[in-house]
Amino acid sequence: MNISKTISEYLTELSSSSPTPGGGNVAAFCGALSSSLGMMVCNLTIGKKKYADVEDELKSIKDKLESFQKSFIELAEKDNEAFNKVIEAMKLPKENEEQNEIRSKKIEEATIHAAEIPSEVLKNCYNMLPLLKTILDKGNKNSLSDAGVSIALLKAAAQSAYFNVLINCKSLSNQTIASEIQKGVQVIYDEIEKTSEILLSIVSNSIQL
Repeated sequence: MNISKTISEYLTELSSSSPTPGGGNVAAFCGALSSSLGMMVCNLTIGKKKYADVEDELKSIKDKLESFQKSFIELAEKDNEAFNKVIEAMKLPKENEEQNEIRSKKIEEATIHAAEIPSEVLKNCYNMLPLLKTILDKGNKNSLSDAGVSIALLKAAAQSAYFNVLINCKSLSNQTIASEIQKGVQVIYDEIEKTSEILLSIVSNSIQL
């Protein structure tokens, strides 16, 4: 996504009839929000005497989350670009058999790439989740709800990215490739779902009266 734009401008674009930004972009943006909140909990923990024994670990996690934040932002922009490539391929001429073959090939290639971007978002979510678990376990207890929101956003990012992988795979002519892509993310997605639900239950139980 273009981070030079205001939130208001982004929301206006998102709610318009323009196909981009769309769900894939939002999936990556949720990942960026999740990592940002995780960094906030780290910052609220670092420098506190009560958490001096975990300060170095939280500093390291904060640096890693910052890298994830940048990666998610890049993937949000790449999602826009990938979908625009699909639209461009669909607009290619199809007046004869040769043109039809070229057009079909370009659409297929662009759609495969469009499925690869949310797949990367899912991998980021999978790799980032253990960091959020550590923050939940060792971070500032006054920020438990913030850690919970971070995990909830990561779960939303993963589920949204998963949906975008599925819709692109469904559009592919080569269902063998589609099946391979889907299988490649299924285990990752299932693990994120399972782990995030466990962590969210811990948060909920910890902050209820």
